[in-house]
Amino acid sequence: MLIASYNVNGIRAAVKKGFLEWLENSNADVVCIQETKAQDNQIPVMDFAVLGYQTYSFSAKKKGYSGVAILSKIEPDKVVKGMGIEKYDNEGRFIRADFGPLSVVSVYHPSGSSGDVRQEFKMLWLEDYRNYILELRKERLQLVLSGDYNICHQAIDIHDPVRNAKSSGFLPEEREWMSNFLAHGFIDSFRYVNKEPHNYSWWSYRANARANNKGWRIDYHMVSDNIEDKISNAFIQADTYQSDHCPIFVELK
Repeated sequence: MLIASYNVNGIRAAVKKGFLEWLENSNADVVCIQETKAQDNQIPVMDFAVLGYQTYSFSAKKKGYSGVAILSKIEPDKVVKGMGIEKYDNEGRFIRADFGPLSVVSVYHPSGSSGDVRQEFKMLWLEDYRNYILELRKERLQLVLSGDYNICHQAIDIHDPVRNAKSSGFLPEEREWMSNFLAHGFIDSFRYVNKEPHNYSWWSYRANARANNKGWRIDYHMVSDNIEDKISNAFIQADTYQSDHCPIFVELK
C-alpha cells in the first residue's frame, strides 16, 4: 500500500495548479489531504472519482478554513470523522479510514504561529491528541497517522535551527512532545528510511525560501511500531508545487 499525505493549502486552488495531474501520476492507493479549505460540497469528488478515488472528507464549520480528507482507491471498511471533541472537530482536523486491521488517519495539527492564544490551543490539542491516539491504539492496533504536524522534531528537520529556536513549530516543548509521542510506540517513517539533512516538506512563500530550499519538515507519516517490518520505503516529493507544502509518501508491504 502506497500512502501519500499532502497539505494542499486549499483543494480548489491546488486543482487549478495541477493537483489532478499529480494525483493521477502519484500511483498512491490512499491520499491523506489537509487544509482542504472547503465544505464537503465544494470538494471536486467527481474529478477524483474519474481517477479511481473515492473521497471521504471532514470539513471545518468555518468556511474556507482547515478541513481534512482521505482519497482512496481501496474501499475502507469504516470511516470515522473527528475525535469526538467538539472544539477540535469544529475545525475539521481528523479523519480515519479502516482497511482490515490497518487504520489510516489524515490529521491537521493546529499552528501556533499567529500568537499566544493559538499556541496555547496547539499545546492543549497535542496533549489531547496523544491521549486520544493511545486510547485508539487499544482498539486499532496498526496505525498510520499521516498529516501536517506543524512541528519540526530535530535540528536536521529545519533549515536554520538557531534562529528558529523560539519560533512556533520548533519550540522546545513542541519538540519534547514529539519525542514523547514517538516513545509511545510510533516511528517517523521518513527518518526510519532517510537520515540525510536538507529534506523538507514546507517552505515559506517569503524570501524565495523554496528556491533556496530553506524549509521545514513538518509533515509526517507516523507508523505504529508493531508494523515496523512493513515499512518498505518513505520519501518526500519536493518537486511538486501545488502548495507551500509538498507531498510525502510511505510504502507498506
